[in-house]
Amino acid sequence: MIRWYALAAVVVALDQATKWTVLAQLDYGRSIPVLPFLFWTHTCNTGVAFSLFQGFGSFFAVVAVLVAAYLAFEIWRWRSGLVEGTAYGLILGGALGNLADRLLHGCVVDFVHVYYGWFNFPVFNLADSAITLGAACWIWLVVMDSIRRRRPTQEKAAS
Repeated sequence: MIRWYALAAVVVALDQATKWTVLAQLDYGRSIPVLPFLFWTHTCNTGVAFSLFQGFGSFFAVVAVLVAAYLAFEIWRWRSGLVEGTAYGLILGGALGNLADRLLHGCVVDFVHVYYGWFNFPVFNLADSAITLGAACWIWLVVMDSIRRRRPTQEKAAS
């Protein structure tokens, strides 16, 4: 159980370190090319993913607190396996990292910008990446559980 809380703490620490570096080194709205398709672009998001629902930052801060509390409880309650713990730890760390931004800056600091030619992905940060990876792990668990539950039914039907 402690390792999943530690994973969340590492995510928060790395997320906040990268954001403080961006705040100290990159003016708002400025973009620095890193690779032909990758830029560091300092933006501030008061909404949620892909800048949806701008201006509802206080509401999303409350939601983040509720999600973080739920995930912390689930980690404690389940004493989860590797994939479950990783999923919950990554999502918890990402939620707390973005919550810290909302409380400290009034918005979420985003800076990773991937675009090339016509492809332009919304600017994101390390916390967003952790949430996405955690959600992917969780979806994988749900799919695998669904497959496991269907196997006995399929085997009985085939008999």
